[in-house]
Amino acid sequence: TSLAIQLANVRESVLIVSTDPAHNISDAFGQKFSGEATLVNGYNNLFAMEINPSSTLDNVTNGPNNPLIKNLMGSIPGIDEAFGFMEVLNLIKDYNFSVVVFDTAPTGHTLRFLSIPKTFEGILPMFSDSPMQRSLFDQFAGMMGIKPMGEGNVSTAIPLIQSVGEQFKDPELTTFVCVCIAEFLSLYETERLIQELTKFGIDTHNVIVNQLVYPTDKSCELCSARQKIQQKYLDQIVDLYEDFHIIKLPLLPHEVRGPSHLKMFSEYLLKGYSSLSS
Repeated sequence: TSLAIQLANVRESVLIVSTDPAHNISDAFGQKFSGEATLVNGYNNLFAMEINPSSTLDNVTNGPNNPLIKNLMGSIPGIDEAFGFMEVLNLIKDYNFSVVVFDTAPTGHTLRFLSIPKTFEGILPMFSDSPMQRSLFDQFAGMMGIKPMGEGNVSTAIPLIQSVGEQFKDPELTTFVCVCIAEFLSLYETERLIQELTKFGIDTHNVIVNQLVYPTDKSCELCSARQKIQQKYLDQIVDLYEDFHIIKLPLLPHEVRGPSHLKMFSEYLLKGYSSLSS
C-alpha cells in the first residue's frame, strides 16, 4: 500500500491489487474495494481492487464444463492463484495503468503461483489434436482466459503460457519487494522466497523490514527487550542481503489506517524513519 502511494507521486496511474484472501487494502484505506478497479479516495491516479482467487476458481469450475476439466483444474497446485492473476489481466487489459502493484498472499501461495507456467507446460502435451481432445482443451483454455485454439495445434498454446512466466522474468517489467519482520520465522520464509525467486530468474533486490521497535522510554523493559531481539535478526538480514536495498519501517503506537496516515507512513520508504523523526 505504501509503495503504491509513493508510485502514484511519480507515475501517471497506479493500480494496487490484493490477491491475498485476508484482504487489508479496504481496511487500510477505510474504503470498500471489490473486483473492479476503484479510485482511492483523495487521489486522482491511484486505483485499488481486491481479488479472491479461490472464489474465482469456484465460479469458473461451477459453470457448465466437462467434469474431466473440473477435476483437472482442481488438481493443479496453485491454480487458484493463477485464476486470480488471469482475472486481473482480463479486468485491466482495457485500462492503461502505468504500474500495477500486487499485494500477494503468503510465501507458499506465491511460489505455487510462480510455478504455474511450468506446470501447464507439463499438462498441455496431454491434449492431443483429435477433435474431442481439442474440444476439451478449448474448454480448459477458455477457463484460463486463453483464446481457444479451434483448428490450431494444441502445442502452439505452450508459448502463450510461457509468455506469462517471461513477463515475471523481465526486470524491466517486474520486480519483487519482500516484506518481513525481524523474527526467526519471518526471516526463514523471506530467505526461502528469495532463493526460489532466484531459481525462477525473477528480479528482487529490495527487502522491507516492518514493525521495528524504537523505544523512546528507556525505562520500558519490554520495549528494550524486543528491540534487542529484533536487532539480532536485523543484523542477520543485513549480512544475508548485503547487496539488497533494506528499508526499515517502525512499529507505531497507533494503527496506520486512512489516507493521511498511510501517506505519512509511506514517506518512510524513501526518507527512512530516523531522519523524519529527528
